[in-house]
Amino acid sequence: MEQRVSFKVYYEDTDSLGVVYYANYFKFMERGRSEFLSGEGRSIADWNAAGFALVVHSVQATFKRPAVLGDTVDVVTTLRMQSVYRGRFHQRIERAGEVLVEGDVDVVCLNQDNSLIEFPPEIADFAERP
Repeated sequence: MEQRVSFKVYYEDTDSLGVVYYANYFKFMERGRSEFLSGEGRSIADWNAAGFALVVHSVQATFKRPAVLGDTVDVVTTLRMQSVYRGRFHQRIERAGEVLVEGDVDVVCLNQDNSLIEFPPEIADFAERP
């Protein structure tokens, strides 16, 4: 399943050159992952309250072109389970169909004691299969 969400680039997102500061793309990606999970009917807060904390394990990103103040960007997100303990969100940030940033974010699931646990079946079930 692929999910797309749009965001406008605000002044606070840009650096002194007027382009989106690289670290802010990670904020856009975080929003995309949150919307992806919420689109399945349960918010991040609901998952956390149920005892499942999805935390970033690793990030890889390739920056191809900058977004600038006033642009509208789309964050396109998919999820694939790498194992019962690790999911990989593949994400693209696009402007009018042009890929600006592409990245993979590996996440793991922790319980209330911050111990590694298997992903809940509800999340694994709507992930793409390898």
